[in-house]
Amino acid sequence: MALATTACSGGSGGATTAGGVKLVKAGQLTTCTHLPYPPFQSERNGKVVGFDVAMIDLVAKDLGVKQTIVDKSFETIKTGADLNAGICDVAAAGMTITDERKRNLDFSTPYFNATQALLARKGVTAGSLDEIKAGKVKLGSQSATTGEDQAHAHGLDPQSFESSDAVLNGLRTGQVDVVIQDYPVVENWLKDPAIAARLKLVGTVQTGERYGFAVKKGGNPKLLAAIDKAIEKAKQDGTYKKLYEQWIGPMSEETMTR
Repeated sequence: MALATTACSGGSGGATTAGGVKLVKAGQLTTCTHLPYPPFQSERNGKVVGFDVAMIDLVAKDLGVKQTIVDKSFETIKTGADLNAGICDVAAAGMTITDERKRNLDFSTPYFNATQALLARKGVTAGSLDEIKAGKVKLGSQSATTGEDQAHAHGLDPQSFESSDAVLNGLRTGQVDVVIQDYPVVENWLKDPAIAARLKLVGTVQTGERYGFAVKKGGNPKLLAAIDKAIEKAKQDGTYKKLYEQWIGPMSEETMTR
């Protein structure tokens, strides 16, 4: 499924911008993501929006093109398969930078500091992965994510769900008792009064994760440089703070200085 965030022009066959940046399609910056993953990317009124979308829009603007978004599985995004196949120019999917992923992708400078959260049905008291293991509580996770990796590292075998929506549904329907998911995603869920009435944040797992955008390994250094430049410019001129607070929430002093 291809979802355009804005109108685009141009045809297939690849192109190069005036600045020498290679693109898979003329006139557009094609982004691979995995929907839904609010507040970073989700569909609203037929349009894909979110923090990641807004940040990559800044890159597209600098390049003089429009952004187009393609919905792909997170597995093929993080392994670099979609970028290698020429499906997209950049991957923007709330993706943590890891050593394993760096073997397959070239990452931008980090643009977001993340951690993991534990969300449970009310009445479940396990507030850590060790307590979940000791209490034989049923844990759920999103497949191919660092949250799932954390669970495995603690000797847990969580029930794996394909998407963040499926994770939430599994918790709400009692398939699992608690889920591990990126903190901003859980925080976004809990803004819904219907969800907050039935589920609660029971703990966090401090991981020191940092998100990055990614391009094809060794294949697009000028685009990578353009992404880094857009991130740095946004942080310097206040655009980053504005977008952060629009999509995620108030920025702490720690967030602003890291």
